[in-house]
Amino acid sequence: MANTREEAWELLKEYNKEPFHLQHGLTVEGCLRYFARELGYGDQENFWGMVGLLHDLDYEKYPEEHCRKEAQILKDRGWDEKLIHAVASHGWPRCSDVEPTEEMEKALYTVDELSGLIGAAALMRPSKSVQDMEVKSLKKKFKDKHFAAGCSRDVIKQGADMLGWDLNKVFEQSILAMRSCEDSVRETMEKEEAKA
Repeated sequence: MANTREEAWELLKEYNKEPFHLQHGLTVEGCLRYFARELGYGDQENFWGMVGLLHDLDYEKYPEEHCRKEAQILKDRGWDEKLIHAVASHGWPRCSDVEPTEEMEKALYTVDELSGLIGAAALMRPSKSVQDMEVKSLKKKFKDKHFAAGCSRDVIKQGADMLGWDLNKVFEQSILAMRSCEDSVRETMEKEEAKA
């Protein structure tokens, strides 16, 4: 039986307590749902979203075993092999020997890093939002190696190459993807904070 989005969210919360990690999972989920619709995989939107939600499942608790530990956790709990392959592939070749082959895996590989850069750039804006962010201002942040230094520019470039897109297209589509989910991510995080 296929796992549900609710199960994915509960599993993420079981292994992640830091709001930053939960928010990142929700953001990448929203971005992958957007890409599923845009790239003609609308019938797989829920699956793409769950891959995005769970891609960093093990990072908070097991940073040294990232991508390997989560594959084991998901396998032990009977999750779909296709999903396990997809989440493991975003760490290639740094912490995983699973290469991204599907279009969804390539999108995850790219947007994982880029969403961090876009999120950091949004916080610098008066609006604190991606809704009014332009590609040219993101390009400036991308070129400034000291800005959000933890977001690998090389991974973003490699992801763009895998997708067969130039950086402008990757920036534009990723900004649109983050715009599409910004409000729902904020609402979910506010609900979680209210429960705490």
